[in-house]
Amino acid sequence: MDNKILEIFIPGPAGRLEAKYFKSKKNTSPVALVLQPHPQYGGTMNNKVVVDTFHTFMENDFSVCRVNFRGVGKSDGEFDNGQGELADAAAALDWLERENFDNSQCWVSGFSFGSLIAMQLLMRRPEINRFIAISPQPNVYDFSFLSPCPTSGMVVYGKKDELVPVEYISELDKRLSAQKGIKVEFNTIADANHFFSKTDSVLVKVLDKYIKKETALY
Repeated sequence: MDNKILEIFIPGPAGRLEAKYFKSKKNTSPVALVLQPHPQYGGTMNNKVVVDTFHTFMENDFSVCRVNFRGVGKSDGEFDNGQGELADAAAALDWLERENFDNSQCWVSGFSFGSLIAMQLLMRRPEINRFIAISPQPNVYDFSFLSPCPTSGMVVYGKKDELVPVEYISELDKRLSAQKGIKVEFNTIADANHFFSKTDSVLVKVLDKYIKKETALY
């Protein structure tokens, strides 16, 4: 049983949160929280990009959790325009850290709307030391709160993202790369759209390479 993905419920601020959890056998394994895309556009923790990200962390021996925000799946509550979802993410991270108090690294990752919540969480939680933002939407959400961005990480996006004009990503890249002491890698996947529909295997390779590189430092 210890090698299985568990279905769990985490106590959240609006009631219980449905989540999937994998615990590494390694005592001081790193931990990662993976956040879902927008609930009002059909986003759940079972979104393909979220599941692929979760499995990539799993295969790199992380203890990893993905969670349904309030009002999604079996999670209590209802959509709260980002504020409540951020509180849900914080509750999930609290739970994950309690389960893995001796973790060696703490990562947060999110896809689309989830990447916004991940980055907001990053600003509030100094123990997070790496992030992966997948298909962020700086044309829809204001990412100016990332000044300064407290830690290094990676942004992955599709060259053919139909929801985000590339100049918004370039602007974010310019702003983050000007910051001292951290390194944010921007990775573009040539034929990918916002959802990596036919390029999911390429996305997994990019994620895996970055995770391996950054965990080797510890």
